[in-house]
Amino acid sequence: MQPMRNRQWILERRPNGLTVPDDFSFREEDLQPPTLAEGEILIRNMAFICAPTIRNWMEPPGNSLYPSIPLGSPVRGPCAARVIASADPNFPVGSRVCTFSNWQDYDVISAANVLVRTIPDGHSFIDALGPVGMNALTAYFGLLEVGQPNKGETLLVSGAAGSVGLNVAQIGKINGCRVIGIAGGKDKCDLLLDKAGIDACIDYKSENIAERIAALCPDGIDIFFDNVGGAGLQTAIDNMAKFGRIVLCGQISGYNADEGEEKIGNLMRLIYGGIRMQGFLASMYADRFPQAMKQLAQWIDEGKLYHREDVRMGLENLPTTLNALFDGSNQGTLIVQVSDEANETA
Repeated sequence: MQPMRNRQWILERRPNGLTVPDDFSFREEDLQPPTLAEGEILIRNMAFICAPTIRNWMEPPGNSLYPSIPLGSPVRGPCAARVIASADPNFPVGSRVCTFSNWQDYDVISAANVLVRTIPDGHSFIDALGPVGMNALTAYFGLLEVGQPNKGETLLVSGAAGSVGLNVAQIGKINGCRVIGIAGGKDKCDLLLDKAGIDACIDYKSENIAERIAALCPDGIDIFFDNVGGAGLQTAIDNMAKFGRIVLCGQISGYNADEGEEKIGNLMRLIYGGIRMQGFLASMYADRFPQAMKQLAQWIDEGKLYHREDVRMGLENLPTTLNALFDGSNQGTLIVQVSDEANETA
């Protein structure tokens, strides 16, 4: 194998608020073909998904339950890739996989230690990050396993026009819930009402969230799927129905905050109401990914699940693209395509 030209993004300092160009450095150098240890694979990255949690990983070490990217190291993120050399018989050369890699063209990963899943035939690398990708899987398991919806229950979704939230809202409708979304701006609310078919939408940019929740949920919220945190989470706690479930998926309102996270109060309501609040990661259900992907694909084929991807081009644009998650400019699952092969289905 000939030397490979490898581009990568290095985290040079801890961001303060939104990332800026000086938080990173861009390197490009020849990479000699590595000698693989047993169980390792060499991958060529085709596309990356920009996920809000990547911003969490840029924070200093201190939380043992999620990683901190060391300064001077490449930024990490979920990706879709092709195996170009292998010392693992489960992933021969030519295999197409989703995994976690670094923001670079090539990477060596241990298939035994890193979450690696094969992309089914018929799905492109983009599909594997979008319609049946990690965000869709997060919505699927978060709502169905943690939220445990029942027909006729009221489901409230924050960040409802985002990649995870849009899937949650629609899976809620598929399961017979009355669904209310919270989103920012008329266009996003119209999308949720017209494309996702939800029952009501609260525009946090022009409406009072607390007043609207109280009006729309006079009997309380049965399930709150939270992608945002902050004041919205507090308002939901104040309006939960007895035996309600709060699904903690993200805290995007605080990822770029200069100060500490908002403190949540009124927790005695959880005790007296028998209300459960639980966090989760989709990876906790990794052994069931194939089943979930099959179900998601079936719902898409049946026209029950609308999806949209915001695909942007070029590895060189990864850091600036990430910020689109936080300024609201992304129009669907935010994906950065780094290879022309990313749309191939086999």
